[in-house]
Amino acid sequence: MCLGMFMAILDIQVVATSLPTIQDALAISPDAMSWIQTAYLIAEITAIPLTGWLTRVLTLRWLFVLAIIVFTLTSVGCAFSNTFASLVTFRILQGFSGGTLIPAVFSGIFLLFPARAHPVAGTIAGIMAVLAPTVGPVVGGWITHHYSWPWLFLVNVIPGVIAAIATPFLLPRGRPRLNSLKNFDGFSLALMAMALASLEIGLKQAPQQGWFSAVCFGLFALCAVMTALFSIRTLKAVQPVVELATLRVRPFSVGCALSFCLGVGLFGAVYLMPVFLAYVRQHDALQIGSIMLVTGAAQLVAAPIAGALESRLDPRWLSAFGFSLFAIGLGLSAFESRTADFDEMFWPQVLRGFAAMFCLLPPTRMALETLPHKQVPDASGLFNMMRNLGGAVGIALIDTILYGRTSGHAEAIRQRLIAGDATAAQAIGLDRIPPDLSAARSMIEQAALATSANEAWALLASVALIGLLLIPLAKPPRADAAGG
Repeated sequence: MCLGMFMAILDIQVVATSLPTIQDALAISPDAMSWIQTAYLIAEITAIPLTGWLTRVLTLRWLFVLAIIVFTLTSVGCAFSNTFASLVTFRILQGFSGGTLIPAVFSGIFLLFPARAHPVAGTIAGIMAVLAPTVGPVVGGWITHHYSWPWLFLVNVIPGVIAAIATPFLLPRGRPRLNSLKNFDGFSLALMAMALASLEIGLKQAPQQGWFSAVCFGLFALCAVMTALFSIRTLKAVQPVVELATLRVRPFSVGCALSFCLGVGLFGAVYLMPVFLAYVRQHDALQIGSIMLVTGAAQLVAAPIAGALESRLDPRWLSAFGFSLFAIGLGLSAFESRTADFDEMFWPQVLRGFAAMFCLLPPTRMALETLPHKQVPDASGLFNMMRNLGGAVGIALIDTILYGRTSGHAEAIRQRLIAGDATAAQAIGLDRIPPDLSAARSMIEQAALATSANEAWALLASVALIGLLLIPLAKPPRADAAGG
């Protein structure tokens, strides 16, 4: 199950690394290019909270088998797409099936294992969940460098076939409740899909068009209305599509907030580092991925330590440690120089990678272990959705800073150079101030982008600190909670 989840999460980063290659191969316009990722993310974030209902209908066993089969087949479809429309269609199906794999794995931790095995199972799932976005850039860069773009999708086939063949024999049998399909609330699903889709598209457009532009304001307003209607209808339903009542349990609601904060920092860091290394340091995808492997190595080192401590200490204390360290790691990156490379990025990556496991495993336990088993599938969907939603918000905020602040920083540097400030010239890598500043345009823009990136790192660190402040709001878990 973890193998399938790993491929679903990895797919997002692998494809993101090589979008320009796909654009050239299929002659896609720059304006439409981002929809290859957006279509996947909208379908994924819609499927994640729906996983609880699908688990009740199909059982965990057959839901996972069906999802991994669809994910594998649509990966093949993406690889052999020769038009933009066919590629986006397959990406929607791929995103929906991949989205169900993530919460299914985290549900399995608490549904398939006794309480004493939760730390070990959670550690394995946690490693896969946080390692995939970290190694994604280097995998995508390596595939693009050595092979053609269809292999970005074909790499999913062998792991997908292995998972599809093995899981029917390994997962416990259950009786599907297909008669529940008669009472399926399609209107609620439509409301939820419209709310999440409008939010995702609004977050995608906001950095370029402005958060209060007519288009973005309309999308966010639509999201708010659809969310309100969905919540009212769901809370009154006898068999809701998504069980929102679990949010009334304080440890779970706090755990969801921590998952959101982790998503902002985790996915934000994975997005911001390649932007800096590509546009300021001029590195290619393979070089970027190699530098970012430090985070993955730190995550692997931290995983067994976090798993061992999780069964012995209060998850609130472990979460506090994780978010404190995570904030420090993000904050250190806010002071990086324009010439920062592997050495200067090493220790911030180590701190972030080590902290990530403590920001994921203890909050997961705190959120899900306090719930009865019948509520775990729905709760797992909401918990994992919040992490992905945090990532979308974090990337939108980063882009807002990069788009909105970089030109101002560039103009400030330019004015200092015009005034004859030799310190400013040295800061951007010039030995002397050139008579024509147009010759130094690229260096000015790179220095301005580096300054904006530091401001974005500071924002991510602030969100991690907010997560730290939320932890005391969670009540300690009951001693008998593991038994449901």
